[in-house]
Amino acid sequence: QTASSAIKGAIQLGIGYTVGNLTSKPDRDVLMQDFYVVESVFLPSEGSNLTPAHHYPDFRFKTYAPLAFRYFRELFGIKPDDYLYSICSEPLIELSNPGASGSLFFVTSGDEFIIKTVQHKEAEFLQKLLPGYYMNLNQNPRTLLPKFYGLYCVQSGGINIRIVVMNNVLPRALKMHFTYDLKGSTYKRRASRKEREKSNPTFKDLDFLQDMHEGLYFDSETHSALMKTLQRDCRVLESFKIMDYSLLLGIHILNSNMKEREGECSQSASDAKRHGGQKVLYSTAMESIQGPGKSGDSVTTEKTNTMGGIPAKSHKGEKLLLFMGIIDILQSYRLMKKLEHSWKALVYDGDTVSVHRPSFYADRFLKFMNTRVFKKVQALKPSPSKKRCNSITALKAASQEIVCAASQEWKDEKRGILAEGQSYVSLDEEVLGSHHRPDLVPSTPSLFEAASLATTLSSSSLNADDPCQRDQPTLYSSSKGLPSSSTFTLGDSAIYLTSEQSTLETENDNASVLDVYL
Repeated sequence: QTASSAIKGAIQLGIGYTVGNLTSKPDRDVLMQDFYVVESVFLPSEGSNLTPAHHYPDFRFKTYAPLAFRYFRELFGIKPDDYLYSICSEPLIELSNPGASGSLFFVTSGDEFIIKTVQHKEAEFLQKLLPGYYMNLNQNPRTLLPKFYGLYCVQSGGINIRIVVMNNVLPRALKMHFTYDLKGSTYKRRASRKEREKSNPTFKDLDFLQDMHEGLYFDSETHSALMKTLQRDCRVLESFKIMDYSLLLGIHILNSNMKEREGECSQSASDAKRHGGQKVLYSTAMESIQGPGKSGDSVTTEKTNTMGGIPAKSHKGEKLLLFMGIIDILQSYRLMKKLEHSWKALVYDGDTVSVHRPSFYADRFLKFMNTRVFKKVQALKPSPSKKRCNSITALKAASQEIVCAASQEWKDEKRGILAEGQSYVSLDEEVLGSHHRPDLVPSTPSLFEAASLATTLSSSSLNADDPCQRDQPTLYSSSKGLPSSSTFTLGDSAIYLTSEQSTLETENDNASVLDVYL
């Protein structure tokens, strides 16, 4: 309800005063009590001995854990002068908010920092989170989790406005052709009509599955680094009992028509940054997922300024730059969230709603990212000989056989052998009946028949007669052109038939025929 211009002015004045005041304090190690310190200063409009005069209403400015946040800023290579210059030198730019929280978002003119208003519970939770967050950042500063640079509160006219300063995930210098907020859930995860009408809408999970149904493709090394970072970050969030977070994903399409304009735009942005002398460590998407000793420049061959984006390709073969970060991590699985999940689970499928217990949420989030969103470029299919070796190892002690159906004449010649055992037709029916039910085995013959079968079957494997088919990736029936790879196992009193399902889908699956010779 407070005018955003007054909020912006108060934020800049307050941060300017507290950060400037902090420089007089000597550097030292962060202690446990430093995480719970709250400093407060009153800034009247007419000014005072310590504070400047201003044309906004009187306000009180609180700074939470100033020494701890100073350490975080140093960890990311942010000097106090640069921090002040980025936030206080020029007016903050207000962004439209796509979320349901009603938060206000401001971005600094240099595009480095996002300033977001947070609720009282979220600010309180972040304060409790700080010691664990400090430990995690010490162990691994390369993370897709939000980088918090400051937590403040503006008190004006009986209203408390709590703000947090974070890294900016999506640079404004590059146009984001698509922006997605992904949670891995499907219930009501589609952008609203109002959101779609915006110039830069933020889409959701169901929109992504519709637009990018094949996912986004990375080279093997980048995919592995990305998934490793996501897994580590999700485990950290799970340990803090955090859920309902999202992956904010910005997609910039590289094409010849826009390269020149984007190059100019990114160049001007980089000039602005250079002018401010600002360089935040580990702040770009590429830096966040890569370990030390690697450089993002070697991965992409683009001549344009990539702004630290991760190179990828769409299913159409378009070259993309991806910008991403995990956002909204200040949602703890408290009583209200537990009640919300219980209510939604009663009305809808509980596994599809976004609110869920942290361990399930993390697993579902990772599974969605690994199977539906981020995919590795597949070189070649694995060798069929490896498959065969695996099956031999698994059934080492048992007799086994890969039976290839031969020509009709060969069938006629050998059919007489089956006369004394089960008929060809009944055996065929049983195998086909259990084709989609691996837990069912064909009905066993009588005890006498089983004993005779056991003595007849030699433990040595029977080889297929046709040598030319042995080296083929998949074995096909010569009559039907259908996969016919099967494995025999000799049990105590039964022959178990396991049909190996081919990766190829066949239109007429019931037409496949098994010939069994004992």
